[in-house]
Amino acid sequence: MKKVLILANNDMGLYKFRRELLETLIQKGYDVVISLPEGEYIPKLKEIGCTYICSVMERRGKNPFKDLKLLFFYRQLIKNEKPDIVLTYTIKPNIYGGLACRWQKVPYMVNITGLGMALENPGVLQRLTIILYKAALKKTSVTFFQNEKNRQFFVNHKIKCGNSILLPGSGVNLNQHLFETYPEDGTIRILFIGRVMEAKGVGELLEAARKIKKEKENVEFQIVGPYEENYAEIIGQNEKDGNIKYFGQQDDVHAFIKKAHAVIMPSYFEGMSNVLLEAASTGRPVLASAIPGCMETLDEGISGFSFKVKDVEDMKRIIERFLSLPYEEKKAMGIRGREKMEREFDRNIIIGKYLEQINVILNQEERDNG
Repeated sequence: MKKVLILANNDMGLYKFRRELLETLIQKGYDVVISLPEGEYIPKLKEIGCTYICSVMERRGKNPFKDLKLLFFYRQLIKNEKPDIVLTYTIKPNIYGGLACRWQKVPYMVNITGLGMALENPGVLQRLTIILYKAALKKTSVTFFQNEKNRQFFVNHKIKCGNSILLPGSGVNLNQHLFETYPEDGTIRILFIGRVMEAKGVGELLEAARKIKKEKENVEFQIVGPYEENYAEIIGQNEKDGNIKYFGQQDDVHAFIKKAHAVIMPSYFEGMSNVLLEAASTGRPVLASAIPGCMETLDEGISGFSFKVKDVEDMKRIIERFLSLPYEEKKAMGIRGREKMEREFDRNIIIGKYLEQINVILNQEERDNG
């Protein structure tokens, strides 16, 4: 039995966006071992057949020297588990898992789920992260990118990363996020789903919502997601003022998407917005920052609208433009969004790419060792 080791930083993301890949690998006879921090989705990952090993990781820590313990943890993990191939997701598993794989001479595949603040913002941290990525990806077999801008960043900074393949994000499970009948007109619900933090554009969204609510009564701004920064007081005050309705973290986001008239994502940067993919799959128009990782999820003016990133007034203008559309046009935008997901973002596309590359790599290993 071939063993696949998967290194990630978050149990919810691994379960919600990569469960189908894990299930397919297990069905095909692979021994799947996952290593990531503890979380509420770990029991569900075990239920589908994964072997779980808890990892030591500070998800939000920015001190590379503190992360050395993660590097040595991965090195020992790979030495103990002896995987045939390693798959990594997100920046810390990509870098420290990649370095550990190099040391242990194990083939590995990396997924760049987004650049993140460490690479997006010029400075000392960016320069250090580029150096680490150059070392970590030097021997990778495959690097998956979720948008062309991210791939070009690596090319421009001379980060060699093996076979470079562009994926449509994590794709979307079209059966899980079924097309739903568009809600009746009346109060128009604009829904945000995500971490409540600056980099997701929550500050600009709250300001745009405040201004729109002063002028219009038939609109409701909803926020679903956990706090990541000091937003508790800000969210509380905005809810008290009637600008928003806050629902906290929810396990079943589809229930909220189903009732929404549009889903908004004002993020500063994304790899590929899973929220927008799920919204479009459900048949809801999407409103999003005009950035890579969001723009790919919509056809401008056909299945959604984009606005300038970090621009409150442009966001307000786009929301008002959407609100002014006739009911049938809003509904039609949702239908066209679903059609786009079926054409371009079916999660089976991603599973197929992974299986193809795993087969190529393992077959090559057998030939080299044969």
